[in-house]
Amino acid sequence: MSPDKLAEVKGWLVKAKDDLRGAEVDLGAQPPLTGDALFHCQQATEKALKGFLTLHDRPFRKTHDLDELASECERLDGSLGGILDDARSLTPFAWRFRYPGDDEPPPSADVADALALARRVVQAVADRLPPASRP
Repeated sequence: MSPDKLAEVKGWLVKAKDDLRGAEVDLGAQPPLTGDALFHCQQATEKALKGFLTLHDRPFRKTHDLDELASECERLDGSLGGILDDARSLTPFAWRFRYPGDDEPPPSADVADALALARRVVQAVADRLPPASRP
């Protein structure tokens, strides 16, 4: 695999881990920024999946739809199916709490569950990457 491609894959995972960190910071704020934390959970998952697709030379369109990205990843590696089934539920957080509206931000406990899920997805993808492309 070319060094450029390894760097690109690694870049996606670095950004995914940055989003996990952003979610942690948001949850630690007083008061917690739960809506923003959920956005970062969705983004971490999205970026990990895009890194996996990049590794396998699978083009993807600009999308926040985790179902679309997960389906393509599952075609490449069926063992991701279980965790990606759960991860699809994070899709609405790409926009749901990002703009004014009627939705109340969820409690911190619910966000902690979403963060744990996002961490598992990022780790599952990282475990399937060549060591040279892992952050």
